[in-house]
Amino acid sequence: MKLKEITKVDSKGRITIPLVIREALDVREGMSIVIIANVEKKEIVLTPLPRESRLLEVMFEIVDRPGSLAEVTSELAKTGVDLVLTKCTTIKRGEVAECSIVIDISKSIIASVKELEELLAKIEVVKLMRVREVMRK
Repeated sequence: MKLKEITKVDSKGRITIPLVIREALDVREGMSIVIIANVEKKEIVLTPLPRESRLLEVMFEIVDRPGSLAEVTSELAKTGVDLVLTKCTTIKRGEVAECSIVIDISKSIIASVKELEELLAKIEVVKLMRVREVMRK
């Protein structure tokens, strides 16, 4: 079922999510929401995240070859990490790609930034990496 409501943007760029939509999606005060803007389509998608989410942003470079990203995501999947947002761009074809992913580790066996960094460091295709906590319970 799809719900449609119209709301206005205030002078500070904020919108109010209408009550009927908040209730249908169980959106409550203090929850985080992922906002994805598609500039070409002039479209914004809002995705509420469960209150218990623990989000990390992972930025890394990988070897640009077929299957490199699959290697990384496969290792993450083995730990129960939930991919919330993934964006990868080839920097130099056949050599290096740059990725930025947001993950939820709330239901993962990964318990810390350090554990995630150690896991990623073991993956041969991963080169430079930076992990930061985006949100915690």
